[in-house]
Amino acid sequence: MQENKPLNITLTIIRVLVGALFIFSGLIKANDPNGLAYKMGEFYEVFAREGYLPSLMKWMNEYSLATSIAMITFEILAGVALIIGYRFNLFSYLIFLLTVFFTFLTGYALFSGNIKECGCFGDCIKLQANESFMKDLILLVLIAILLTFRKRVAQAFNNKIASAIMIISLILSLWMQVYALKHLPFKDCLAYRVGNNLLKEMTPGKEYVAAVFKSVLVYEKDGVKKEFTTENFPWQDSTWKFVDNKTIEVSPAKNEPAIHDFSINSYDGADLTQTILGYKGNVFLLFVKDVNEANTSNMAALQNLIAACKKVNVPVVGLTASNDIETNQFKATHKLDMEFMTIDGTVCKTAMRTSPGLMLLKAGNVMGKWSYANYPSLDKLKLDLKENAASLFPPVPETVPVAESENNQ
Repeated sequence: MQENKPLNITLTIIRVLVGALFIFSGLIKANDPNGLAYKMGEFYEVFAREGYLPSLMKWMNEYSLATSIAMITFEILAGVALIIGYRFNLFSYLIFLLTVFFTFLTGYALFSGNIKECGCFGDCIKLQANESFMKDLILLVLIAILLTFRKRVAQAFNNKIASAIMIISLILSLWMQVYALKHLPFKDCLAYRVGNNLLKEMTPGKEYVAAVFKSVLVYEKDGVKKEFTTENFPWQDSTWKFVDNKTIEVSPAKNEPAIHDFSINSYDGADLTQTILGYKGNVFLLFVKDVNEANTSNMAALQNLIAACKKVNVPVVGLTASNDIETNQFKATHKLDMEFMTIDGTVCKTAMRTSPGLMLLKAGNVMGKWSYANYPSLDKLKLDLKENAASLFPPVPETVPVAESENNQ
């Protein structure tokens, strides 16, 4: 093949840039594999709701975490393969197909309006649907160039070294994800991270404008589906058959709070959010999304922490999306001497990536977070307990019946 230095230099630059982008994107998502799994689950749920192979989408949703790990691992390996030219004839096709798939997802998110963010760079670098779609279009063009001239790309190392680099990349990418799943992400990019004040994160910014939505009714007639609003629906024509209704965002919110739906309630319906977040002392929150799926491999350490906290009046409050019967059974089985409250399941898995997971609050400030594998020792935390003299839930004074009060006078 005739030497063409400008073309070879151009191909090398494209390979390095695209490969580095794939590695960077994969590493950001490897920091929090659950984040990508939740985003993929969102796509599956939308596709199922829209009628795109609903049974398959529901089945795939059950394996969203495994799919997330596989996709992240391949993304990192593909980036490494691009840079070193490893089996380039094969990987150029695979990367092209992967980018076509990503472009389809971001295009769907953009043009359907059903999904705001695609999760391309995880929660650490959020891109809007239009930004993600443009990024993927540019990538698609660059990778198409590499695919066209794939035979000009030579492997940078011999087969043994190149294979060793790929194996090491595979091991490191898997280790990073397994570690993050067990011990929480290396870097917490969400609003519930250590150092944030949850009350502040729940407060809208200046000049806050709420999102505007409208309801759309989907009707069918003669095999044709059409969308109507309540204003333009042909009420006089009864031949239209109702199919579905949708809520469409007309205009997005501006300066909205980072945390939307954080709400803690007792099982009898009392809202205790402000009570707990406003408590000036130290309080531990134990997040358990589903008590039936909780990891119970380190319960002895949790039991010891609860016992130590009781001695110094540091409250430990459980937060779960499970019902009271399941929760009480969970408490009894694992001998957890603590109170549980209810919280939304989506909020629970956003605030804490492991289940169970522990968060330490003081006056609404997140002071620490630990996974089930790393429950802390109270002695080593050396907490300032001055404000813990006050009770988190002060006892309600008994009321004296009016008749009895009058008789005593």
